[in-house]
Amino acid sequence: MASNYKAERAAREERGRVRSYQARRAVHEHQKKRRVRDNLIAGGGLIVVLTLIVVAQVFYFDGGPGTPTSTATATATPTPAATAADENSGEVPSSSLAEGRTWTGTLTLNNVELGIELDGALAPQGVSSTISLAQSGFYNGVSCHRLTTGGFSVLQCGDPVGDGSGGPGYSYGPIENAPTDDLYPAGTIAMARQGGDAASMGSQFFVVYDDTTIPSDAAGGYTVLGHVTSGLDQLKAEITDAGTADGSGDGTPKVPTTITGITVQ
Repeated sequence: MASNYKAERAAREERGRVRSYQARRAVHEHQKKRRVRDNLIAGGGLIVVLTLIVVAQVFYFDGGPGTPTSTATATATPTPAATAADENSGEVPSSSLAEGRTWTGTLTLNNVELGIELDGALAPQGVSSTISLAQSGFYNGVSCHRLTTGGFSVLQCGDPVGDGSGGPGYSYGPIENAPTDDLYPAGTIAMARQGGDAASMGSQFFVVYDDTTIPSDAAGGYTVLGHVTSGLDQLKAEITDAGTADGSGDGTPKVPTTITGITVQ
């Protein structure tokens, strides 16, 4: 009896250990499955959140309600070079002002009086602009900012800014009365312009004080307004013979030069 009792007791204890192991294993498996499920749920949720963030960003920057308003920049847009009178800029005086006749008058630089003649028949637009500016007083007190020497003999005037960049607020063309041989005799009065731009004339002009060849460019030559009839020798003696301020062949006149008067009739 004692032996049977011990055997049954041992069997019960063994069955208890087996049930306990199975219970612990079942709990472990449940916990493992739950962890896997929770990780999948967490990973899926993270993917959803990241997807929503990406979609929101794309929506914001590519045309949604949060799209930033574009701001115009202050960069300048280059203006194509004008090549004809129909590309004039601003209120250009009518070419009819020249009346198709010769205008005479005086251009005074410092105390040097130059007798001048302007040909309204051969350069109607250029002469019309010049007499309009002269009669309005535009040229009074304006400097001659540029002198060239060494065979290229030009005194350039008429820029209200004084550095070659100024004008009357308009620009015009076409090129008129330019010499076919590119030779500008001493005493020639002609309009300055930008290289290659036939419609860039304004208020700047030049007086040729010795015979000078000025090559034509893609736009042509230079509008000849007329010529100096007297006083050229005095201009050379008192202003241009002194050369430039820095001794170069192209610069500011050494003798500061100002338009002190201009009359035409």
